Amino acid sequence: MKIAIVTETFLPKIDGIVTMVTKTVETLKALGDEVLIFAPSGGPEELFGAQVVSLPSIPFPFYPELRIAAPRASMRKHLEAFRPDVFHLFEPSLLGVGGIYYGKVLHVPIVISYHTNLPAYLHYYKLGFFEGPTWKLMRQRHLRADLNLCTSTAMMDELRDHDIDRLALWERAVDAQQFHPSKCSAEMRHTLSGGEPEKPLLLYVGRLSAEKDVGTLREVLKAMPEARLAIVGDGPMRHELERHFRGTPTYFAGYMRGEPLAAAYASADVFVMPSKTETLGLVLMEAMAAGLPVVACRAGGIPDAIEDGVTGFLYEPDDRMALVNTVKRALADSPERAAIRVRARADVERHSWQGSTKQLREYYSQAIEHPRPKAETAGPKKRPGLRRRMVIGTLRKLLP
Repeated sequence: MKIAIVTETFLPKIDGIVTMVTKTVETLKALGDEVLIFAPSGGPEELFGAQVVSLPSIPFPFYPELRIAAPRASMRKHLEAFRPDVFHLFEPSLLGVGGIYYGKVLHVPIVISYHTNLPAYLHYYKLGFFEGPTWKLMRQRHLRADLNLCTSTAMMDELRDHDIDRLALWERAVDAQQFHPSKCSAEMRHTLSGGEPEKPLLLYVGRLSAEKDVGTLREVLKAMPEARLAIVGDGPMRHELERHFRGTPTYFAGYMRGEPLAAAYASADVFVMPSKTETLGLVLMEAMAAGLPVVACRAGGIPDAIEDGVTGFLYEPDDRMALVNTVKRALADSPERAAIRVRARADVERHSWQGSTKQLREYYSQAIEHPRPKAETAGPKKRPGLRRRMVIGTLRKLLP
């Protein structure tokens, strides 16, 4: 199969979407597929043997690690030479518009995967009044896809509530060989705990941005002064969070990947995820694979990955005392904790990248065999407004 992929987020950035793109491409190539990737400039020229078409990009003003790229007419030349069987758009926004456009012009089936709960993020940046228009734009894009993939049932329900159809669940996956309890390291624990490895060690891994609610973890340190917190990751709020946690036993490790990241998971005592906006929470599965008990908010896609008291610990959103008490429960040296570690590891071992990608290939075939009827994407027959006519005219000039 020949798959063209468009991603707005790409290496060298580190986040869940980049992990899904890279692991998916790696597995597709191992299964014998041909892959062509369109991504913002700044990354590698190829990925596991797949060509990467880098499009000129600029840093996003409020988040320099995120680069913004607009669609280019050159995309058509690459697509006509590659002749894909299917187009997979990872969370299309600006660059993804080109994917939708050329998918329709070149009659290539389109699969869109939904990874970021952007409407919920807006409220963290005091932009909640854009939620309605954002959903309207997202709906217009998703209704042009032949298949829409979600990584949790909660996200499927949310898209369905906004009249988005042709939905399917893309099973979660993790590399259970890379993330393993055997990667525990005394040296890593000494570093993450600030030189006090005998103290209880809490770990957070992820982006440092407003929607992750990392600042709420200070409440845990206040209630448990004996605990130590390690924060792995980076992002636009790092400096603000460093000020917020000043005077607490918190270690900011910056980005980690590969073996150091695996060692960080396996060397801590509890993984904490306070975010209420996760569509999947890939880091939760990495922690579970490492045998690390997880404490997470009962919101978004997290309950799909964790069953409270069985494979992890969940607490109710916006209840900070519940967060504190749940962390204490997870730290307790009890039969419950030991059993949860074993069950969590066994659960994620069933979710391999190979299995997930084979399922994805079946979805590609479904999109190819059952395309959306043109009438469903045409929209109402009415003359567009002036602004929309200007946008359409500009796209026609840029994207012949």
